[in-house]
Amino acid sequence: MPNNIYTAKEIQVLEGLEPVRKRPGMYIGSTDERGLWVMIKEIIDNSVDEAMASRCFNVWITLHQDNYVTVADDGLGIPWDKHPKVGKSALEVAMTILHAGGKFGAGAYKVSGGLHGVGASAVNALSEYMRVESKRESKTYFQEYEKGVPKFEVKQLTDKDNNTPFTQHFAWETKSGLRTTFRADPTIMNTIEPKFENVARQVKNRAYLVARLFFHIYDERSNQELHYYFDSGIVALVKHINKNKGSIHQPIYIHKDSEGVDVEVAIQYSDGFNPIVESYANVQSTQDGGTHLTGFKTALTRSINDYARSHGFLKEKDENLTGEDTLEGISAVVAIKMDSEQLQFESQTKDKLGNAEVGPIVSQITKEGLDTFFEENPNEARKIMDKVITAAQARMAARAAKDAVLRKSAFEGGSLPGKLADCQEKDPAASELYIVEGDSAGGSAKGGRDRKFQAILPLKGKILNTERARLDKILEFEEIKNLVIALGTGIGDTVDFGKTRYHRIVIMTDADVDGAHIRTLLLTFFFRYLPDLLSSGYIYIAQPPLFKVTRGKSAHYAYTDEQLNLILKEIGKTDGIYIQRYKGLGEMNAEQLWETTMDPETRILRQVTIEDAAEANEIFSMLMGEEVPPRKKFIQTNAKQAILDV
Repeated sequence: MPNNIYTAKEIQVLEGLEPVRKRPGMYIGSTDERGLWVMIKEIIDNSVDEAMASRCFNVWITLHQDNYVTVADDGLGIPWDKHPKVGKSALEVAMTILHAGGKFGAGAYKVSGGLHGVGASAVNALSEYMRVESKRESKTYFQEYEKGVPKFEVKQLTDKDNNTPFTQHFAWETKSGLRTTFRADPTIMNTIEPKFENVARQVKNRAYLVARLFFHIYDERSNQELHYYFDSGIVALVKHINKNKGSIHQPIYIHKDSEGVDVEVAIQYSDGFNPIVESYANVQSTQDGGTHLTGFKTALTRSINDYARSHGFLKEKDENLTGEDTLEGISAVVAIKMDSEQLQFESQTKDKLGNAEVGPIVSQITKEGLDTFFEENPNEARKIMDKVITAAQARMAARAAKDAVLRKSAFEGGSLPGKLADCQEKDPAASELYIVEGDSAGGSAKGGRDRKFQAILPLKGKILNTERARLDKILEFEEIKNLVIALGTGIGDTVDFGKTRYHRIVIMTDADVDGAHIRTLLLTFFFRYLPDLLSSGYIYIAQPPLFKVTRGKSAHYAYTDEQLNLILKEIGKTDGIYIQRYKGLGEMNAEQLWETTMDPETRILRQVTIEDAAEANEIFSMLMGEEVPPRKKFIQTNAKQAILDV
């Protein structure tokens, strides 16, 4: 019989760092690789905060054997004397008490990204082992921890204590600094092995945002090392974003401090169509934007409209340019810094800035900066005006195309494409759509599917490369139009992801070069025009078998060369074995396609996710954009990895 009595003893009190170990997701978002990066980032950001206070010039990051990570800097270190209120060393307080540190009071860290962050103490709680060494005035004190619990009191480091292997790659000979080594706790974290590429990519981003701070990254496991230093900060970041695109002008840089808010903006338009706008607050990436991003977009549209009207690019009868027009082809970075005590994020993971007062400040500074740039650089201004006005014309053409071509489509509750074999299930969460290459494979898929929940849409040939086309041209392409209608999402200014008809959208193409190309074209379309399908985890790639191994009445399917070798080893390379190499999906009949590629009990699906939107943008621009040299270099570099059937 259930106990319905609720008394004081049912209230659970978690002391010290217990809440972090009990609910790690609340502090680092997840316990996978992303959460591991958050742990590393928090330690790095302590050094970055030192740099923003002009007390640190180098950060060393080392990935050791056995998944240990060390972060060191040449800042001021953490005081080790007794804390007057707690009665313990300030170093121990900072590492073992949540929300304790120099960032909560006025003085030590006016600008910091750590106020609403995880903090070193939470990283300590989630670490199997941690060691912190603080050097001040050429003396070093240290403490070690197990799962956040100190192993001994803070003490001065002597030669006999300096016996750890985590001291390589840099001479820590500065008068002051902090060195932290930790290993994530495998009983809590699903992933404890840091990937060098991921760490390097994230650190490079930090280097862009904190100009003139030197980052040194070492991987003892592979003997790799990288060093990042950028003199021009976010201007260099904008150039990097546009490196595979045809930029139409030099970056515009705006920097001003107003009412205690330091605002930096860098802008550069390319001849592409897709906008990339990154925003940051106290070096933290605000992936969901916030008031600073809203202020920037408002100022951008207002400034361009004012200049376009005052200089005759827009006539009196013309309607104003929209935000969509002024953002086409833009690469921009908006970064603000302010007193950490005033900084407000809308979540623990700091993805969205909430300070209402920041929006108008960013808007005013951006508007003034752009107005000045346009007046002082008329040739550059003309290029930008031509760009955004062409975008407006394309937007109106796209609107007309949607009205004309899709009037009786699913956008307005009409019929679905004739080529679509829809499923009986009406619940999107239980429905899946297979996008199949070719009518032959489409016929097999339609015959082999479970029509209760599986829909089939065959595509004829290769779809348009949407990286190089505006929406008005895209909507003229029959196969894309059918796909959008089948999905039910709408597109452009009519898009509504809440109307997505399938929550599992499976790309099923041949396992050859043409199939890979079609798959890339589809992913480009989703990334550029329906990105929420990717971020929601709705897009999958089917993996059909490469081989069928038959002996007598028994048949085995192999999805890789390695699997083929294992199968041959198991059944023995005896007489009577027939190996069929599938060149395309059309070679399989309906029963085989269901058994190998569509049956939820046996199929292999790879979910497509976006870990880093900036990197994904760079890859799509390089592979599918107008610029040939970056693509040629990529092909030459990776040609030996390709396995081709020719």
